[in-house]
Amino acid sequence: MNGMHTEVIIPFDQTEEYYVELDDFECKTVYEVLKRCLDIIFSLCALLILIIPLCVVAFGIKCTSKGAVLYTQERLGKNGKPFKIIKFRSMVDNAEENCIQWSGKDDPRVTRLGVYLRRYHIDELPQLWNIFVGDMSFVGPRPERECYYDAFETYIHGFRERLKVKPGLTGLAQVSGGSLMRPEEKIVYDIDYIKKRSLWLDFRVLCNTFTTVITGRYRDI
Repeated sequence: MNGMHTEVIIPFDQTEEYYVELDDFECKTVYEVLKRCLDIIFSLCALLILIIPLCVVAFGIKCTSKGAVLYTQERLGKNGKPFKIIKFRSMVDNAEENCIQWSGKDDPRVTRLGVYLRRYHIDELPQLWNIFVGDMSFVGPRPERECYYDAFETYIHGFRERLKVKPGLTGLAQVSGGSLMRPEEKIVYDIDYIKKRSLWLDFRVLCNTFTTVITGRYRDI
């Protein structure tokens, strides 16, 4: 992607307006410090444990499709700070050559191996590095691109409220419906998580993430 695209294709009805409010946002300093410490410890351990499987996945991508193994893309982090998210490439090379397009079910740009990488969220594993360096956390609202924030804010007023916390590898919205939900549905779970965030809630989200990945079933926490 050359960064010069202006057209953004979002396959959602934007005629109805929604309003999001995050009243009395609470800064939880002790929680944030403990969470950051745990993020560093567990992301480093995961990277060391998974280094061989990660190399196997990288080899598989290189052998089955043209293009780089890793894919970086600018996303917005806490307080709107941009960062480069890292993923295993699951689409054909130059998938956004013509326009920026929201990826949905049965996206023809996804490679044969990419179908499985996305189904089991293996393509997200390189984000362990994003967690280790502090761009992301294990649990939080999923990071989005600035162009999507701009588009969603036109009909989901207050969508940027989710930028008040660090984005996550997984989140309450992901274990409650994931890609099956529309942005106006996901934001409800994101705001609920921000209001109730705690180490116990993070633990429950992580446990449900493993269950969701293995069974493919979603359920509310």
